[in-house]
Formats: sequence, structure tokens, C-alpha cells
Amino acid sequence: KKGRQTRLQELARETRTLIFYESPHRIVKTLTQLAEVFGPARPASVSRELTKLFEETLTSTLGELAAALAARPAIKGEIVLVVEGIKLEKPERRNKYDDADENQTDDEPDAAD
Repeated sequence: KKGRQTRLQELARETRTLIFYESPHRIVKTLTQLAEVFGPARPASVSRELTKLFEETLTSTLGELAAALAARPAIKGEIVLVVEGIKLEKPERRNKYDDADENQTDDEPDAAD
């Protein structure tokens, strides 16, 4: 368990989309662990029985998916879990005119004046 927890903590910082293949018997436990490590608000989807008659995909957050699947009496089928990578904060974009606007005071005349 400790090795799994350590690996999940490493994956929590991954910016790329994560794809897991999981057993129907372990999916609720896996979603619960991912929600604890990645945060319950991380977007994800659970798909089962892909390319088959009873194909199903649920899209929500890790916390909501764990609760929804825990409430089901039984889960069957091959399961694919897709988890969104962490979003990096992008620095604020500035253009060449931002500094000029900040340096100009109200008592300075505009070029148009």
C-alpha cells in the first residue's frame, strides 16, 4: 500500500492526462484514494464496457465519481479511468504598452493632447 500511495503522490503533480485500467472490484477504492491524494475536485471520467452493448461513461470529479459508484449495488465490466492532469498556473501575459500605461500619471499630457 505504501508503494501505491507514494506513486499516487508522484502522479498527483502530473500535467498530462492519466489513464488507468481498473478492476470493477477495486474501482471505488481507487477513486477514493485518488480523491484523497489528487483532491476530490479533480475532473475525471469512468468508462466501462467500451465498444460493447452496455457501454457507459460517467464524467465528473473524483469525489463525486467515488460516491456515485459506491452507491451502486454492483459494478461489472472492464473499466477505464481517465483523470485530468494538474493545471499549471500561467504567468499573466503583458504587452509592451502595459509598462507605458503604468508609468504615465494623470497630470502628464497624452500624446494626442
